[in-house]
Amino acid sequence: MKQWVEIHLIVPETPLGPSTMSNQTLVTEFILQGFSEHPEYQSLLFICFLSLHSAAITGNVLIILAIAVSPGLHTPMYFFLFNLATMDIICIFSVMPTALAGLVSEESSISYGGCMAQLYFLTWAASSELLLLTIMAYDRYAAICHPLHYGTVMSKAFCSMLAAGVWVLCAFNTAIHTGLMLRLDFCGPNVITHFFCEVPPLLLLSCSSTYVNSVMIVLADSFYGILNFLMTILSYCFIISSILKMRTAEGKKKAFSTCSSHIAVVCIYYSAVFYAYISPVSSYSAEKSKLAGVLYTMCSPALNPLIYTLRNKEVKAALRKLSSSFRN
Repeated sequence: MKQWVEIHLIVPETPLGPSTMSNQTLVTEFILQGFSEHPEYQSLLFICFLSLHSAAITGNVLIILAIAVSPGLHTPMYFFLFNLATMDIICIFSVMPTALAGLVSEESSISYGGCMAQLYFLTWAASSELLLLTIMAYDRYAAICHPLHYGTVMSKAFCSMLAAGVWVLCAFNTAIHTGLMLRLDFCGPNVITHFFCEVPPLLLLSCSSTYVNSVMIVLADSFYGILNFLMTILSYCFIISSILKMRTAEGKKKAFSTCSSHIAVVCIYYSAVFYAYISPVSSYSAEKSKLAGVLYTMCSPALNPLIYTLRNKEVKAALRKLSSSFRN
């Protein structure tokens, strides 16, 4: 694989005139390694990724349309599912075009600005999804553990505030991480050992101190990964306790069915996140990160609509109504 960097002459000026000139290598373009170490699988991977991309976009768009046009789905649970589907679309569009292009070309490159933009939108979508999954767990807790007060607890204004808080908080957090990345110097080599721009491999390429970045990553992992996971687990401890106290088997089955889809999505997403990111940057593994990247940027957005519709009669009914309206 060809690798190159552009050489720029840096001439800092002072009031007395130009200082002594020095050569410095600046990376203006990154090479995405992708799956080039397995050229025999390129065609198969392209077909798989394109299929996942199509399934994710189609499924999430249908979920958004079904919730938007069906008054029966204008409830807190589906409102947060609407936001989750939107974030899935942002996530997959931030990664898939570059990944697919890399599989059909000998060398996949991305500009410095394009890399930072991809990093921003991907981190924004991924962190927002973690918070949304926690909020959805709290919604199920309120519905099952406090059914008589559910309408008051999960009011429309409160749900809107929670959703807006997720979008704004994660956008601000991502801006901090992207800003910290922009202040770093990249002097070469410029090969990112991934199929998209990601924080750990970028930090490994920097020729300046990444101490502040590493500290912020630990803080973000603690909040988005560990704290949110513990809050989700706590919510489900209360939920399971309430379900076990129900007297009828039918009531238990109905209560559990409202949580099963969310549990499946949480398990898939957190498995990928913990596998890839809850570890020091120094122990970063390219192969491990690529596998996890496929899980949370492609598989999860493609599976979420399927998981939420397979056991959900209301969503399936809304999709049938939407399909019939398109045919007419």
